[in-house]
This record gives sequence, structure tokens and C-alpha cells, in this order.
Amino acid sequence: MTTEETLAARSGDTCELCAATDALGPFDVGPDADGTPATSALLCQTCRTQIEAEPEPNHWRALSSSMWSEHAPVQVLAWRMLDRLKDHDWAQSLLEMLYLDDATMAWAQAGVAEDTVIHRDANGAQLAAGDTVVLIKDLPVKGAGFTAKRGTAVRGISLVADNAGHIEGRVEGQRIVILTAFVKKK
Repeated sequence: MTTEETLAARSGDTCELCAATDALGPFDVGPDADGTPATSALLCQTCRTQIEAEPEPNHWRALSSSMWSEHAPVQVLAWRMLDRLKDHDWAQSLLEMLYLDDATMAWAQAGVAEDTVIHRDANGAQLAAGDTVVLIKDLPVKGAGFTAKRGTAVRGISLVADNAGHIEGRVEGQRIVILTAFVKKK
């Protein structure tokens, strides 16, 4: 059985990311793809094109179901696309829900350019996406009408890619930007 036949049987002849049925073909999921089903996914032409170019956000809303695939290459592609679209609230929410085992997460991150910006908390500890931090000062939240209290834990933070002094997180159900100078890593 060829790779394409194996992928078609695995996916039920549908795109493994968006469930389209037209113009399907195998897609190698790098960086160390070997052309086997273990490192490939069956994708439609639209998904293949948008992975390699600028993605149309509404097309990728289908990831809300495909990200739960049991197949690692599909999980990796879902994580990478959600990571690229994380500026959209829906994509960020899905990214926060998505759990990948350590090996699959390493594979997903290996295909993404590393950020050169390093985020550090008030004590100089390096912060990473998904960390939990604690506020070390009461912070008035502009536009939301509340104050984030000292000692509040902010779980699953996101890093602002172009600013080492800013992170994002949810406090009282609101997604806010927080200065790294006012948090410590838990």
C-alpha cells in the first residue's frame, strides 16, 4: 500500500485538517519527514497552499475538531497553524486547550522559527508560553473596570513575540496584557 493509499484509508478520503474531499494529496510534516504515513498527513489543496503561504483564518476554524486527531502529524500541523493564528481569540483559545505529549510538542516546535525575544519575570527567571505566573502588585486593568490583585495566579500565559516586557493572560475571564516586571514565575 502506498503512503497516499494508507493516508486515504486513515482519513476516510477527507482532508485531515478541514475535512474537504477535493484535490487531496500527501503532505510531509517536517522538519524530518521521511514520506511515510507516520510523518505525513492527507491534505486538500487549500490547506497545503495556506500552510506554505498566508493563512485565511476562517478556513482554519475546522481545527477545532481535527486538532483532536490521534495521529501525530495531524496534531503537529494543527498546533503550528493555531500558533500562527494565535492573534485571533478563537485560535488562542483552541491552542490553550490543545495538549500534545512531549515528543509531539518538540516536533511541532521544531518546525517553527524560534523567537529571539526572551521574556523574564521580575526576578529574572525566563518565562515560556504556558507558564503560570503570580502578580506581585495590584494592577488596574484599563478599559475593563477592575483591578487585578497582587497574588493572583495567571495560568497558561502567552508571550508577546515582539516585546520582551509584555505577556498575555486571563484574569477574571478577561484576556489582558501584563508587564513582565509585575509578575513572578510560579
